[in-house]
Amino acid sequence: MRLSICTYLSLFRKILQQYWGYSDFRPLQEQIVDDVYHGRDTLALMPTGGGKSITFQVPALAKEGICLVVTPLIALMKDQVENLKQRGIKAMAIYSGMTTHEMDVAFDNAIYGNYKFLYLSPERLGTELFRVRVQKMNVNLLTVDEAHCISQWGYDFRPSYLRIAETRPLIPNAPVLAVTATATPQVAQDIMEKLQFREKNLLQKSFARKNLVYVVRHTEDKLKMLLKVCRTIPGTGVVYVRNRKSAKDLAEFLSKQRISADYYHAGLSAEIRSAKQDSWKQGSTRVMVCTNAFGMGIDKADVRVVVHMDLPESIEAYFQEAGRGGRDEKTAYAVLLYNESDRIKIKQRFQIAFPPLDTIKKVYQDIYTYYKLPYEAGKGTEHSFSLMDFSTRHGIHSLTAYNALQCIQREGHIEITDELDNPTRIMFLMGRDELYNIQVSNELIDQFIKTLLRFYSGLFSGYVNIDEQYIAKKKGITEEDVANFLLRLSNMHVIDYIPKKRTPLIIFNEARLHEKNLYISPENYQLRKQRYEQRMEAMLQYATLITRCRSQQLLDYFGETDSYRCGRCDVCVSRNELNLSRYEFDLLLGQIKKAIHENKYTIEQCVDSLKGNSEKALKVLRWLMENKKIDETKDGTVRWHD
Repeated sequence: MRLSICTYLSLFRKILQQYWGYSDFRPLQEQIVDDVYHGRDTLALMPTGGGKSITFQVPALAKEGICLVVTPLIALMKDQVENLKQRGIKAMAIYSGMTTHEMDVAFDNAIYGNYKFLYLSPERLGTELFRVRVQKMNVNLLTVDEAHCISQWGYDFRPSYLRIAETRPLIPNAPVLAVTATATPQVAQDIMEKLQFREKNLLQKSFARKNLVYVVRHTEDKLKMLLKVCRTIPGTGVVYVRNRKSAKDLAEFLSKQRISADYYHAGLSAEIRSAKQDSWKQGSTRVMVCTNAFGMGIDKADVRVVVHMDLPESIEAYFQEAGRGGRDEKTAYAVLLYNESDRIKIKQRFQIAFPPLDTIKKVYQDIYTYYKLPYEAGKGTEHSFSLMDFSTRHGIHSLTAYNALQCIQREGHIEITDELDNPTRIMFLMGRDELYNIQVSNELIDQFIKTLLRFYSGLFSGYVNIDEQYIAKKKGITEEDVANFLLRLSNMHVIDYIPKKRTPLIIFNEARLHEKNLYISPENYQLRKQRYEQRMEAMLQYATLITRCRSQQLLDYFGETDSYRCGRCDVCVSRNELNLSRYEFDLLLGQIKKAIHENKYTIEQCVDSLKGNSEKALKVLRWLMENKKIDETKDGTVRWHD
């Protein structure tokens, strides 16, 4: 019997209250939950901080079965699993870097262990192990996080996402929920097509963030301007930079200026990153200077300012990072610092990002040679990867190698993960009765096994992360002693012991191809290059255009073409000082631009040619001159700068 709408809503809110402590949903969340619960394929576009995880976690908990969540961000995957566990919800993750036995045990638990969420990296979907085991699961929902990655029109295309559609026939009764914070109208349509939606169903929250004030500051002295921003805007801040060295140097600079600051990047150990995050989240550190590795999954509501020291490569990337400010709905500022050298730098990055096709083909062969993989071998294998070692051995500049590998990855030949922190994992291979016989015969081993069982649960049913440092401290022994005990138990086949490792991984999706069979599509190469350039030009336009509201520029990019001026960004504030209405300003601006393009006018002639109030026309002309949109040539005529 079909339940009433009120009964469904009551069920959803009960789950929301029980696990998250919220009495009601945010705008749009409830509609997404309801559509998904009733089996409708759904694409949810919600800005960063809009509560996307709630939209798939609530309906999955409301139904029998397990929810599959596909995400490319392994660090975020681990964070979400840990977060669900802390709420008393059974969840686990399968990703690159796990052994076959680990994955086998995890799939068994997904089938028989009453788990509610299984997080998967997209490359897992193409494995035979997954395809066989998923058909035995009672899957109630397939969630695709960062769904823009499936679209070649998107800014972060990943070929492995194209395999998601192949999973649908294996779980025919499960609807799809695709979620993303950044998608243009073209990308949104592409997502629904690529995921084979049974009917199009786009639920979109406006990208407008009324409490977030967008500001661009043109300055030759970015350090001085950053100090001014930090001293003017109180509260927690994030400062984004492009590389690890800049993060450290800038944090030290701010600290010397008596601003509480620290730095964060992916090159730091998990323990150090966690400590830095906690210090910042708790307010002990005020400003975090970081690369784009910081922010994913970090939910701090009271960030008052997000500063970008360098120009991001796309509007999508900027919007997502800037959107980490003001999640508490109070006023926050997104500040971009810009000067003309940024234009040169971003153009250089564009050239470096697309090595010649011959270079890409050479790097393809080199990477297989690096791992001693012969032709027609290597498919499905995973290897630890060091970019610097690979580049050095093959005499390639590291940036060239990196970008060539990115092109090879976009063609679907390989996958390269982010740098992973994989802690030590263990699992008991024998039952308690067999284990007892081992314990009674060796007192030292008995004590160590009892320590493991006392500190960690679930050791007999699956792999458990353990901390050698914690065990050593509690036992009063060294970490080396702990490792030796674990190795001894492993050699005795008491446990399966996987030591901790920290490295990126490279996964070969196919066997090595001969040179004559390797095809890197020049059409795809040129298309991606063209789209990269379009996104870059859009970012440059945002940074340099001073005649249109910043918020309107961003919303227009994402398809919201009927928005109003925010009244608070740097462009709006500057225009407000003229005491002109939006209509008056835009009308005069259009007339002035036309007059200057069609005639060689002086300022006075330009004013005379305009109909209406000459005083208002002069205000707009002065404003254009102050903002360097026009200037006077040697002969006194006015020149427009596009």
